[in-house]
Amino acid sequence: MRSVLRSRSAAAAAEPRRFYSVAEVARILGTSEMTLYRAIHAGEFPAVRIRGRLIVPAKALDDMVEAALSTQAVVDAGDWVPAGGVA
Repeated sequence: MRSVLRSRSAAAAAEPRRFYSVAEVARILGTSEMTLYRAIHAGEFPAVRIRGRLIVPAKALDDMVEAALSTQAVVDAGDWVPAGGVA
């Protein structure tokens, strides 16, 4: 049984993350969770709602970092929010 669990966790570790929790993103960005929740609810930060839980697409973070590095300028996270706000 343990070898099955190890192989599943190893496979999961090899796959790139598709989503992060709000707590993880707050830690990555060096901000508070409450600040991030407020930005999400204001439509200023991209997130997906699944049965009340908010998660942040890893691609959105990656794209924001890439844009900031390639333009060498400040990017607005709101530019990555879909037109309707939180999905």
